[in-house]
Amino acid sequence: MARRTGRRPGNPDTREAILAAARSTFAERGFDGASIRAIAAAAGVDPALVHHYFGSKDKLFLAAMNAPADPAEVVPTVLAGDPGRIGERLIRAFLSVWDSPAGTPALALLRSAVSNEWTARLLREFLTTQVLRRVLDHLDMDPTESPLRGSLVASQLFGLAMARYVLRLEPVATAAPETLVGAVGPTVQRYLTAPLDG
Repeated sequence: MARRTGRRPGNPDTREAILAAARSTFAERGFDGASIRAIAAAAGVDPALVHHYFGSKDKLFLAAMNAPADPAEVVPTVLAGDPGRIGERLIRAFLSVWDSPAGTPALALLRSAVSNEWTARLLREFLTTQVLRRVLDHLDMDPTESPLRGSLVASQLFGLAMARYVLRLEPVATAAPETLVGAVGPTVQRYLTAPLDG
């Protein structure tokens, strides 16, 4: 009898236990403070099993969040090109995810974050560590300004998502994406690169 080759089918209960442990650990400690070892201990499994199922901490975080898109694939397109137009490209990429089928889980996550502090923490961690940190690290700026700049950008992204997808505020709700890119992009750009004191 020939031996079967390839990856062994995983136990769905083990995978779900790891995801549950990851969600609570990321919410409690943040992305940077959480470790694969701590998540494995909370799930009652060996750290190697976490790597087997998810590969890396980044991938585990995306799975735990049920993230609508992988920032490692989206952010490089935001950063490519003229640094003076990153704000526009960020809004364009943001809308392209939200206006696609991936926007459905993103909308559920945003609605949940409004009323659930645990989900709000995960969403904050996702946006700050997986998206904004990559953008801010790309720009030549005073590191002491990064937290405020990142928070200001986040305020625009969350505000736009709330107005367009949750509140369905017209005409923002049905505006063409490029209209919003032209209107909101320069504000995001100012938060990223312009002086903050004037």
